Amino acid sequence: MRFHTRKWIKPEDLNPNGTLFGGKLLAWIDEEAALYSIIQLENQNTVTKYMSEIDFKSSATQGDIIEIGIEVVKFGNASLALKCEVRNKMTRQTIIKIDKIVMVSLDKEGNTKPHGKTKVEFVKDRLGDS
Repeated sequence: MRFHTRKWIKPEDLNPNGTLFGGKLLAWIDEEAALYSIIQLENQNTVTKYMSEIDFKSSATQGDIIEIGIEVVKFGNASLALKCEVRNKMTRQTIIKIDKIVMVSLDKEGNTKPHGKTKVEFVKDRLGDS
């Protein structure tokens, strides 16, 4: 799994219990999944369709640095299935795992749009040697 994004847990990210607010973490995961999918599918009109059971393993507290990892599970005709793990950067302890997030490519009218992708591509490879 590739861990691209890091977040520093600040006071505004905490719940009344003094730990990372789950809704904040889910928003970060949704944004990371969207960014990853938009880049892979080369379509800014890509949206979240489905997120499987969310399994919180541990939490984070103020000052912790967490990292969000995304991995492709499957390319569909107009979709991309991902899995996600969030962990504490320093301890490597898993905070949350999500086995399946489905992102869907849409056209300008909001209808599903086949993307023609079958494997993970890196932007540097699309640009060629310039």
